[in-house]
Amino acid sequence: MFLENKITKEQKVGWIEVICGSMFSGKTEELIRRLKRAQFAKQKVEIFKPAVDTRYDEVEVVSHDANSIRSTPVPSSNNILILADDVEVVGIDEAQFFDDNLPHVCNQLANSGVRVIVAGLDMDFQGRPFGPMPHLMAIAEYVTKVHAICVRTGKLANYSHRTSANDKLVELGALDHYEPLSREAYFEAMEKLRQKGGGK
Repeated sequence: MFLENKITKEQKVGWIEVICGSMFSGKTEELIRRLKRAQFAKQKVEIFKPAVDTRYDEVEVVSHDANSIRSTPVPSSNNILILADDVEVVGIDEAQFFDDNLPHVCNQLANSGVRVIVAGLDMDFQGRPFGPMPHLMAIAEYVTKVHAICVRTGKLANYSHRTSANDKLVELGALDHYEPLSREAYFEAMEKLRQKGGGK
Protein backbone atom coordinates (compact mmCIF):
# COMPACT_ATOMS: atom_id res chain seq x y z
CA MET A 1 0.00 0.00 0.00
CA PHE A 2 1.19 3.51 -0.80
CA LEU A 3 2.13 5.69 2.19
CA GLU A 4 2.39 9.46 1.90
CA ASN A 5 5.59 11.35 2.59
CA LYS A 6 5.43 13.90 5.38
CA ILE A 7 5.13 17.51 4.20
CA THR A 8 6.87 19.99 6.50
CA LYS A 9 6.87 23.77 6.51
CA GLU A 10 10.61 23.81 5.79
CA GLN A 11 10.30 21.51 2.79
CA LYS A 12 10.85 23.32 -0.48
CA VAL A 13 10.64 20.43 -2.93
CA GLY A 14 7.57 18.30 -3.53
CA TRP A 15 7.24 15.09 -5.50
CA ILE A 16 5.18 13.34 -8.19
CA GLU A 17 3.01 10.25 -7.70
CA VAL A 18 1.54 8.42 -10.70
CA ILE A 19 -1.39 5.99 -10.46
CA CYS A 20 -1.74 4.04 -13.71
CA GLY A 21 -3.45 0.99 -15.14
CA SER A 22 -6.26 -0.10 -17.43
CA MET A 23 -9.85 1.03 -17.35
CA PHE A 24 -11.87 -0.24 -14.36
CA SER A 25 -8.70 -0.80 -12.32
CA GLY A 26 -9.49 1.77 -9.63
CA LYS A 27 -7.13 4.59 -10.70
CA THR A 28 -9.57 7.40 -10.01
CA GLU A 29 -10.76 5.67 -6.83
CA GLU A 30 -7.17 5.67 -5.52
CA LEU A 31 -6.64 9.29 -6.62
CA ILE A 32 -9.78 10.37 -4.74
CA ARG A 33 -8.71 8.39 -1.66
CA ARG A 34 -5.32 10.14 -1.50
CA LEU A 35 -6.83 13.58 -2.13
CA LYS A 36 -9.53 13.16 0.52
CA ARG A 37 -6.88 12.10 3.05
CA ALA A 38 -4.97 15.29 2.26
CA GLN A 39 -8.14 17.37 2.63
CA PHE A 40 -8.91 15.67 5.95
CA ALA A 41 -5.41 16.66 7.09
CA LYS A 42 -6.35 20.30 6.30
CA GLN A 43 -3.90 20.54 3.42
CA LYS A 44 -4.67 22.93 0.57
CA VAL A 45 -5.76 20.74 -2.34
CA GLU A 46 -6.64 21.54 -5.97
CA ILE A 47 -7.91 18.91 -8.40
CA PHE A 48 -7.89 19.18 -12.20
CA LYS A 49 -9.23 17.13 -15.08
CA PRO A 50 -9.21 17.64 -18.86
CA ALA A 51 -12.19 19.69 -20.04
CA VAL A 52 -12.89 17.03 -22.68
CA ASP A 53 -13.87 14.46 -20.01
CA THR A 54 -17.55 15.03 -19.24
CA ARG A 55 -18.64 11.38 -18.97
CA TYR A 56 -20.01 11.45 -15.43
CA ASP A 57 -19.95 15.12 -14.49
CA GLU A 58 -18.73 18.35 -16.04
CA VAL A 59 -16.94 19.52 -12.91
CA GLU A 60 -16.41 16.62 -10.50
CA VAL A 61 -13.89 13.81 -10.84
CA VAL A 62 -16.03 10.68 -10.57
CA SER A 63 -14.87 7.07 -10.33
CA HIS A 64 -16.73 4.16 -11.94
CA ASP A 65 -17.94 3.34 -8.40
CA ALA A 66 -19.54 6.81 -8.22
CA ASN A 67 -17.13 8.25 -5.63
CA SER A 68 -16.47 11.88 -6.46
CA ILE A 69 -14.47 14.97 -5.56
CA ARG A 70 -14.79 18.55 -6.78
CA SER A 71 -12.38 19.49 -9.58
CA THR A 72 -11.59 22.20 -12.11
CA PRO A 73 -11.84 21.20 -15.81
CA VAL A 74 -9.02 22.77 -17.84
CA PRO A 75 -8.38 22.84 -21.61
CA SER A 76 -4.58 22.48 -21.33
CA SER A 77 -1.88 21.60 -18.82
CA ASN A 78 -0.62 25.21 -18.69
CA ASN A 79 -3.90 26.24 -17.04
CA ILE A 80 -2.96 24.04 -14.07
CA LEU A 81 0.08 26.20 -13.33
CA ILE A 82 -2.04 29.35 -13.40
CA LEU A 83 -4.77 27.92 -11.15
CA ALA A 84 -2.63 25.90 -8.70
CA ASP A 85 -1.54 28.89 -6.66
CA ASP A 86 -0.69 28.58 -2.97
CA VAL A 87 -1.57 24.87 -2.71
CA GLU A 88 0.14 21.91 -1.07
CA VAL A 89 -1.38 19.08 -3.12
CA VAL A 90 -2.44 18.96 -6.78
CA GLY A 91 -4.49 16.08 -8.16
CA ILE A 92 -4.78 15.43 -11.91
CA ASP A 93 -7.18 12.83 -13.34
CA GLU A 94 -7.27 11.32 -16.85
CA ALA A 95 -3.72 12.55 -17.50
CA GLN A 96 -3.51 10.63 -20.78
CA PHE A 97 -5.88 13.18 -22.37
CA PHE A 98 -3.62 16.13 -21.58
CA ASP A 99 -1.01 17.62 -23.91
CA ASP A 100 2.69 16.69 -23.92
CA ASN A 101 3.56 19.66 -21.69
CA LEU A 102 1.96 18.00 -18.64
CA PRO A 103 5.22 16.39 -17.38
CA HIS A 104 6.90 19.82 -17.46
CA VAL A 105 3.98 21.32 -15.52
CA CYS A 106 4.15 18.53 -12.93
CA ASN A 107 7.91 19.02 -12.55
CA GLN A 108 7.45 22.76 -12.02
CA LEU A 109 4.84 22.14 -9.35
CA ALA A 110 6.96 19.49 -7.58
CA ASN A 111 10.04 21.71 -7.72
CA SER A 112 8.07 24.48 -6.03
CA GLY A 113 7.14 22.22 -3.11
CA VAL A 114 3.82 20.74 -4.26
CA ARG A 115 2.82 17.11 -3.91
CA VAL A 116 1.46 16.15 -7.36
CA ILE A 117 -0.79 13.09 -7.74
CA VAL A 118 -1.56 12.05 -11.31
CA ALA A 119 -3.90 9.27 -12.47
CA GLY A 120 -4.30 7.97 -16.01
CA LEU A 121 -4.34 5.12 -18.48
CA ASP A 122 -0.83 3.87 -19.23
CA MET A 123 -1.90 2.26 -22.54
CA ASP A 124 -4.47 3.12 -25.20
CA PHE A 125 -6.97 0.63 -26.66
CA GLN A 126 -4.29 -0.65 -29.06
CA GLY A 127 -1.89 -1.48 -26.23
CA ARG A 128 0.45 1.46 -26.91
CA PRO A 129 1.83 3.92 -24.33
CA PHE A 130 -0.76 6.69 -23.97
CA GLY A 131 -0.03 10.41 -24.29
CA PRO A 132 2.22 11.95 -21.61
CA MET A 133 1.86 8.97 -19.25
CA PRO A 134 5.21 7.23 -20.08
CA HIS A 135 7.11 10.49 -19.44
CA LEU A 136 5.22 11.07 -16.19
CA MET A 137 5.97 7.55 -15.00
CA ALA A 138 9.67 8.10 -15.75
CA ILE A 139 9.98 11.31 -13.72
CA ALA A 140 7.71 10.32 -10.82
CA GLU A 141 9.11 9.40 -7.39
CA TYR A 142 6.26 6.93 -6.90
CA VAL A 143 4.41 4.84 -9.49
CA THR A 144 1.46 2.67 -8.49
CA LYS A 145 0.12 0.30 -11.14
CA VAL A 146 -3.38 -0.92 -10.36
CA HIS A 147 -5.18 -3.75 -12.13
CA ALA A 148 -8.71 -4.64 -13.10
CA ILE A 149 -10.02 -8.20 -13.33
CA CYS A 150 -10.28 -9.66 -16.84
CA VAL A 151 -13.93 -10.15 -17.78
CA ARG A 152 -13.02 -13.21 -19.88
CA THR A 153 -10.41 -15.10 -17.85
CA GLY A 154 -10.71 -13.78 -14.31
CA LYS A 155 -6.96 -13.02 -14.28
CA LEU A 156 -5.39 -9.63 -13.59
CA ALA A 157 -6.20 -7.25 -16.44
CA ASN A 158 -3.96 -4.45 -17.65
CA TYR A 159 -5.38 -3.89 -21.15
CA SER A 160 -8.37 -1.70 -22.07
CA HIS A 161 -10.07 -3.45 -24.99
CA ARG A 162 -12.43 -1.32 -27.06
CA THR A 163 -15.62 -3.17 -27.91
CA SER A 164 -17.08 -0.51 -30.21
CA ALA A 165 -16.04 -0.24 -33.86
CA ASN A 166 -14.11 3.03 -33.77
CA ASP A 167 -10.46 3.72 -34.61
CA LYS A 168 -10.27 7.18 -32.99
CA LEU A 169 -7.60 7.34 -30.30
CA VAL A 170 -9.89 9.16 -27.88
CA GLU A 171 -13.37 7.74 -27.39
CA LEU A 172 -14.86 8.52 -24.03
CA GLY A 173 -16.88 5.70 -22.56
CA ALA A 174 -17.15 3.07 -19.88
CA LEU A 175 -18.50 -0.48 -19.93
CA ASP A 176 -20.51 0.35 -23.07
CA HIS A 177 -17.26 0.87 -25.03
CA TYR A 178 -14.46 -0.92 -23.15
CA GLU A 179 -13.67 -4.08 -21.23
CA PRO A 180 -10.61 -4.89 -19.11
CA LEU A 181 -8.65 -7.87 -20.44
CA SER A 182 -5.62 -9.90 -19.39
CA ARG A 183 -2.67 -10.17 -21.77
CA GLU A 184 -3.89 -13.56 -22.98
CA ALA A 185 -7.47 -12.43 -23.62
CA TYR A 186 -6.41 -9.11 -25.16
CA PHE A 187 -4.12 -10.66 -27.75
CA GLU A 188 -6.72 -13.29 -28.57
CA ALA A 189 -9.29 -10.51 -29.13
CA MET A 190 -6.86 -8.50 -31.26
CA GLU A 191 -6.01 -11.56 -33.35
CA LYS A 192 -9.70 -12.18 -34.04
CA LEU A 193 -10.07 -8.54 -35.04
CA ARG A 194 -7.10 -8.78 -37.41
CA GLN A 195 -8.57 -11.89 -39.01
CA LYS A 196 -11.76 -9.97 -39.66
CA GLY A 197 -9.69 -7.24 -41.28
CA GLY A 198 -10.37 -4.62 -38.62
CA GLY A 199 -7.05 -4.62 -36.78
CA LYS A 200 -3.91 -2.59 -37.25
